[in-house]
Amino acid sequence: MNSTTKVTGIVVFGVLLSFVLPYLMSANTTKSLETETKRETQTETTVANNNEVAVVHPKDESGTPVEPTPTEEPVKQVEPVVEQPQPQPQAEPIVYDGMTLNELAEKLNRSLKSTISGTGMSFAKYAVDMGIDPYLAVAIVLHETGCNYKCSTQVRQCYNVGGMKGGPSCNGTSYKKFNSLDEGIYGFMLNLKTNYYDKGLTTPEQMNKKYAASTAWAGKIHSYIKKIKSN
Repeated sequence: MNSTTKVTGIVVFGVLLSFVLPYLMSANTTKSLETETKRETQTETTVANNNEVAVVHPKDESGTPVEPTPTEEPVKQVEPVVEQPQPQPQAEPIVYDGMTLNELAEKLNRSLKSTISGTGMSFAKYAVDMGIDPYLAVAIVLHETGCNYKCSTQVRQCYNVGGMKGGPSCNGTSYKKFNSLDEGIYGFMLNLKTNYYDKGLTTPEQMNKKYAASTAWAGKIHSYIKKIKSN
């Protein structure tokens, strides 16, 4: 073989190789990539399998698996809400003639004028406490002291609302002096209780002979009682 033929052959082989070599290299790269991907997939599967936790089911004496009993969460006890009862306003008790103490005081005040105006609560309270007829007590005051119109000097200056005798003296007279109007009312009511009611003298007729010399006294007291009740 001559030189020219060798050169030509080498040239032809080089040209063929330039076409075939890229194809071979591309195929080899694709195969390498497929192999690497397969390896990664197998590795992930192995890791996943290794991470699985084996569940061991309990067995009875015969070896039969026993299903675990589901665990129930404890039921929380809810305390019932108890509403506290609201305090109800207490009704005022009836003290006399179907009236409360305030109502009785208001009724007496409608008959009390002049110096003793507005003292109905004192008469009402002492009458209820001592068990005395409040109408009778106020009627005696109105008759003895003129307070149905204008109170006497004994009431205005010495707070003697019932014409009571005794000391200390009211301006040198035989009538008793008190230090305040309420003290005078209390002294008068206490006198009715101890000297009349406690001795069974509870009506104008029974009181008449001891309280006043005039036999007409009881009738006049009844007249005042009637007026007080009508007010």
